[in-house]
Formats: sequence, structure tokens, C-alpha cells
Amino acid sequence: MIKTFEDAVEFVLANKVCTVFGAKGSPHPSLWDNTDLSEDKPDGGGWSPKVQAVWRWKNEIPNTYPDEVFYGKLPNGEAVLMEMEYLRTTHYPEHHKPVHDLGALAETVYAHIREEPSFTGDLRRAVIEATGCTKSRFDTALKKLQCSLNIVRSNDPALENDQWLPFGELYPDIERLFQLYDQDRVRPAFGFGHDPINTRG
Repeated sequence: MIKTFEDAVEFVLANKVCTVFGAKGSPHPSLWDNTDLSEDKPDGGGWSPKVQAVWRWKNEIPNTYPDEVFYGKLPNGEAVLMEMEYLRTTHYPEHHKPVHDLGALAETVYAHIREEPSFTGDLRRAVIEATGCTKSRFDTALKKLQCSLNIVRSNDPALENDQWLPFGELYPDIERLFQLYDQDRVRPAFGFGHDPINTRG
């Protein structure tokens, strides 16, 4: 069972895909279910030691080991910590979707993030002002972009709030691996000796 930060790091790397708080029916192990710390709240109020630890680790692990651990969301929206090689070879090629498949509002949100990395609150205000959308629709568009691996949260440990960047800004090697020299990104054909750079003939 997990008791320390070091235990949590080893757990994520060993399992390759690890959700943060878990969900009923999830095929992946979670930090929450495997952390052996008290769930009792302090007498003065506030979070239990277990909640504090898991919430802190979900940020500290990718911030401390940005080349080894990725933080993002699965297609169903679950927050996840993922071993980087698994992201590169399995998760990204299976679950990346181009922005133009996500709807007009997601495209607008992505355009704002490409223009300037943004904190969630500032981004929400700018998009709502520009489009007149509701907070709920904005939140859905932002989640779509994260689940489809088009945006990522910054790993800068100096930031207290979530700042959003284009996926390719933080992980350019992964994006380049699956990108043709064209305006539209397509998924390469894996397992057939298909070089994405040479697919245009």
C-alpha cells in the first residue's frame, strides 16, 4: 500500500495507468484505493490526511518527474497519471482526436490557448465573452480538448492554478511522431511499417 510520495511514484510507474480517485467499474487502479492513510478529518476541520496526500500527489508527481509521468484525463473524463512511454506508444495513438472533430466551441477554446497559455478562470471569461456560451458548455469543451490530447496542464511547480497549454508545446516529440507535413493531423497506421513522414508518396 502507498504511504509516501515515493511509494506513489513507484505505484504509477509500475501500473503505467493510474487514476487519481478511481471510479466504479474502472479497469485501472487508483491512488485513492491503494493509499493507506487515515480518512479521518482533523478535529479542527479540513481534509483528511488521505485526501490531502492524494490531491497533492496528483500535481507533485508530474511536476517532479515531467519526463516520466503524464497527468491528463481518460476519454471518460477520469483524471489519470500515466507512465510516459505508455502515453507515447499506446494511449496517444489510440485516443488522440484532431481539434476540428470536437465542435466549434472546442475549436474556439483551443485557438485562445494557442494564442496564449491561459489559466482556467481567465480562459473561461474570455471564451464566454467572445461566444456567449454558458459555463457548462465551456467546461465541456475544455474537457473534450483535454481528453482528446490537444491541451495539457502546465507542469510548472510555481503555478498554484491550472494553466493550459497546447499538447504539442509540452510534448512536441509525441505530437511530431503522429503528424504529417500537412494542415490536418491524421493517425498513422501502426503495425504495418508505415512511416508517417513518407505516407504522402
